[in-house]
Amino acid sequence: MSQPNITLYTMQTPNGIKISIALEELGLPYKVEKIDISKNTQKEEWFLKINPNGRIPALTDTFSDGKDIRLFESGSILEYLAEQYDTDYKISFPKGTREYYEMKSWLYFQNAGLGPMQGQANHFYRYAPERIEYGVNRYINESRRLYGVLDKHLSESKSGYLVGDHVSIADIAHWGWVAAAGWAGIDIEEFPHVKAWEELMAQREGTEKGRHVPTPHTIKELLKNKAAAEKEAAGTRSWVQDSMSADAKKA
Repeated sequence: MSQPNITLYTMQTPNGIKISIALEELGLPYKVEKIDISKNTQKEEWFLKINPNGRIPALTDTFSDGKDIRLFESGSILEYLAEQYDTDYKISFPKGTREYYEMKSWLYFQNAGLGPMQGQANHFYRYAPERIEYGVNRYINESRRLYGVLDKHLSESKSGYLVGDHVSIADIAHWGWVAAAGWAGIDIEEFPHVKAWEELMAQREGTEKGRHVPTPHTIKELLKNKAAAEKEAAGTRSWVQDSMSADAKKA
C-alpha cells in the first residue's frame, strides 16, 4: 500500500465523525474538506463524482495502483481504513477470526439498523413540519428496541467494548449516534451499559480528537439548553424541507 493521501469530505454529524475518529485512532495523516449540506454542497457535480449518492462522509486516497480511489458509505470507508492501514489491528481484528466476523455483524447492525432508525427518529422528532405521533412513536420505539439489544450485549462484555478485548470499527460506528441519543428523544439513562460504554469511548484520545472534525462536537451541551436546541432544530428543519422539495422535483 502506498503512503496515505487521504482527504475526508465531511460535516459534523454522527456518520461524519465515525471516519475522523477512526483516522485519529490509526494515527493517519489526512486532509479535511468541510461539506456544508445546508447549502447543498453535497449535490454539486464535483462531489457527486466522489459520492454519486450525494451524502457525507466520503473519502479519497491514492490506491496501491497509484491511482485515486473514491469511497462513500461510512461502513465501507471504515472497512477500507481497517483493511488497508490497520496492520497492527488497533481498531479491527485479523481476517477470518471469530472477532472479525462478530465485528462485521455489529458494524452492519449500526449501518442497517440503529443508524437509519435513529435518523428517522431525528426527523420526526425534530425536523418534520408537523408532529406526526405515529412517525415519532414508530421510530423512537424502534430505536429504543435496538438500544436494548445493544445494552444487553454490552452487559455481557468483559472488555467494555462491543467485540473482543479492544476497540474496533464496530464501536466507532456507533459512538456518534449514541452520543446524540437525546436529540432523537431517547433517554440514555434507560440503557446503563450503553451509557458506560459511551463514556468509555469518550475517554479515548482518538474519540476526543476525531469528534471535533470538522467543527466542534457540541451535541451534549446543546441538549442541556432546550431553547438553544429548538432554535438549532428550527434552522435545520427549514433546509431539510427545502432539500426534500428539491430532490422530489429532480425525481
